[in-house]
Amino acid sequence: MTWREVSVADQRREFVMLASLEGANVSALCARFGISRQTGHLWLRRFAAGESNFADRSRRPLQSPRRLAGELEARILAVRDAHPAWGARKIAAVLQRNGIVPPSASTVHAVLSRHGRIAVDSPGRAYGGFERTAPNALWQMDFKGRVRLGSGAWLHPLTIIDDHSRFAVGLAACADQQTQTVQAHLERVLRRHGLPHAIYVDNGSPWGGGKPGQWTPLRLWLLKLGIAIIHSTPYHPQGRGKNERFHRSLAAEVLALVQLQGFDDAQAAFDHWRHVYNRQRPHQSLGFTTPAEHYRPSRRSFPETLPVPRYDQGEIVRRVGKTKAYVSFHNRLWKVPDAFCGEYLAIRPRLPDGCFAICFGAHEIASFDLNCPRSSQMA
Repeated sequence: MTWREVSVADQRREFVMLASLEGANVSALCARFGISRQTGHLWLRRFAAGESNFADRSRRPLQSPRRLAGELEARILAVRDAHPAWGARKIAAVLQRNGIVPPSASTVHAVLSRHGRIAVDSPGRAYGGFERTAPNALWQMDFKGRVRLGSGAWLHPLTIIDDHSRFAVGLAACADQQTQTVQAHLERVLRRHGLPHAIYVDNGSPWGGGKPGQWTPLRLWLLKLGIAIIHSTPYHPQGRGKNERFHRSLAAEVLALVQLQGFDDAQAAFDHWRHVYNRQRPHQSLGFTTPAEHYRPSRRSFPETLPVPRYDQGEIVRRVGKTKAYVSFHNRLWKVPDAFCGEYLAIRPRLPDGCFAICFGAHEIASFDLNCPRSSQMA
């Protein structure tokens, strides 16, 4: 697959979206997008004046609260037709946001039912769980299964959402679930939105090896950026409730409505829906406000050079082989996780005497005991 080129209009739209969020650092965003502050403020002024073509809707009310009931029904049906997966409460919230006094949710539901807009099946309730108190304290990242494209290829939607605001920082149409693919898409998101403190994932590839806490190349790359990986507890989907709910919305509002032909087609649909999801779609868990009203970019910018650990003078430091994940100490080879091939590690003494920890910076990644016979050393 070839990478989809991001147009200038796409970049301007994303810049304006981020820069217009409450608390956004416009200067930092200009640097991330590679533009001058003058250019950034020019785009913002044009957006504020309504001259840009990437603003999906006007803030002007669509109708007076005193219009006729028939016209109100038409507005209800228009919102539903534009967003067939939205329920009565979301539609009522949209009407109120547009300056229209809405009827009750039950009345909206009755209008939808009377006009044949209610589907037989509706999504189940998502699992509940924790919530961070501020944006970028925790992101949640996952793949939404796989979907067959019209071209016959398999599509793997990669989803990244902010735990606090539900803001979708990333939604990528991937051809596979390989480390290189995920890292490339994630780096673009990190350069645009800044660095979170942690990312919550399951235990599957590429972020896990099947068990919580296992080291992978992706986890090591994130560690160098100062981003912790938190693995979910196996067989406990409650912790991934926001991901599960997001995936249900993606399936109902995009994947179930249109046959996506190719990866470019899928990415274009994802980009449009992500804008609607973040800036237009009311969220019940947010009091029927939008994620964009609760999100702001991180103050921690993506570094120009990937940081590496610094070790104190006098520490025992070994470099892991590039092809075999072992370090040498006292004429013996000690196994370390494969993700650390080519990295420098410190060997630090521990109690009792003869015990040592193998560390990457401040993180202990393995240990060994010189008192153990060779046959029991790490394999």
